[in-house]
Amino acid sequence: MIQKPIVMIDFETTGLSPAMGDRITEVAALRIVGGRVTERYVSLINCGARIPSFITALTGISQDMVDNAPPVARVIPDLLDFIGNDMLSAHNASFDEKFLKAESERLGLATAHSGLVCSLKLSRRIFPGMPSYKLGQLSGQLGIRFRSAAHRAESDAEVAAEVLSHIGSHLGATYRLPSVEPQLLVSVNKLAAAKVQAYLHKYAQENTAPHVS
Repeated sequence: MIQKPIVMIDFETTGLSPAMGDRITEVAALRIVGGRVTERYVSLINCGARIPSFITALTGISQDMVDNAPPVARVIPDLLDFIGNDMLSAHNASFDEKFLKAESERLGLATAHSGLVCSLKLSRRIFPGMPSYKLGQLSGQLGIRFRSAAHRAESDAEVAAEVLSHIGSHLGATYRLPSVEPQLLVSVNKLAAAKVQAYLHKYAQENTAPHVS
């Protein structure tokens, strides 16, 4: 079980690249402690951007919704305060982190999270051989269900948080770890898949107390 706080984040955006001018339209940030969501920050965001019709069709987020949402200059500082220096996670984390950094830099602000955990990369390493690692398909394979429509920030973040907690529970049970440190997840993220099992066995030997009869 992952006891130390991790903030699972999900952005809805106007496209794939902040470098190409794409902006955020919605954010959900969920603080996970001990396998439970203990706090959440959720908001639509007005970045003054045009919402492409295909984004509205995919997410249900319309131009009117973002035009009437809180401005990005208010949401991003609040979001950074919420995250603080906790570990940050997302499914395909590099995507969400680059948007977080880009929007923060626009306002002259800096991110302070202590590290980044990608639940997509983790799933590939901990559950090899799955037919798909996309959040919608992976969650179903793990028995995790969406409670509301996919492709909205809070719904996607909730499911990704359950996936991450599932990974933590699996590691704890498989390797008999008393707790799963966020830094362990960061380390596994960085490994080649072929090296993960040996690394975890060694880690478990070094971090589990010997049994005394």
